[in-house]
Amino acid sequence: MQKISAFILAYNEAEKVKAAVETVLWADEIVVVDSNSTDGTPQIAESLGARVVQVPFNGFGDLRNRAIEACRYEWIFSLDSDERCTEAVRDEILALLAGSPPHDIYRVPRRNYMMGRRIRGSGWYPNFRQPQLFRKGAMRYTLEPVHEGYEVLSQKPLGTLHNAIWQFPFRNLEEVIRKMDRYSSLGAPKLAHKRVSMGSAFGHAVWAFLKHYFAKLGFIDGWAGFVIAFAYFEVTFYRYAKRYEATQNWGPPPSGPIRRP
Repeated sequence: MQKISAFILAYNEAEKVKAAVETVLWADEIVVVDSNSTDGTPQIAESLGARVVQVPFNGFGDLRNRAIEACRYEWIFSLDSDERCTEAVRDEILALLAGSPPHDIYRVPRRNYMMGRRIRGSGWYPNFRQPQLFRKGAMRYTLEPVHEGYEVLSQKPLGTLHNAIWQFPFRNLEEVIRKMDRYSSLGAPKLAHKRVSMGSAFGHAVWAFLKHYFAKLGFIDGWAGFVIAFAYFEVTFYRYAKRYEATQNWGPPPSGPIRRP
């Protein structure tokens, strides 16, 4: 049996990291890559047997590459703190590693849950991010600060697992708003090569809402689908608006000292 490392990214995820770590206790090692959390996340992970590595946050692409470097074994399984491995995925991975895997890199489908229900529309199933199972050295992440891509370093084509992990992207609506603000700030610099305006910010935001609510069938998920589409509206609007703001010289009108006559 070939050995496997599981790595989990975490920052102030005390409410999520325990459940994430517990779903990969079958791995030969668990590495939690933390960025100086202050809520007890590292201590929770260590209490479950994980090895915690502190990495300053310089974008998610850099963070994931540093996570790969911290892993000791030939195969790597990437899990985020809002994701949960399932028994079916565990069994599929272990069956692959018991033989000779035909691929060096595998995509893993995700089933998303939000507002107490499984999301069927909104483009969230089958929902893939970067490949989550791969041989060490077969891929690396690109250095975008958010929604980072990846580079394939293997000559073999990508494979796809049959079974899905779970994702719980938002604990509550407050987290939706918090992530929208953070991700729009991280994404704004990616628009540096584009001409933007408040009008284009609104236009792109409207398209994002229509795409996810109608074209990607978000409406079949009720209010959860509406909230997802509206979150895409907001994160898109503020991404463009923040980029526009960076090109302007907004500030209060000039003023000077005001003294008694």
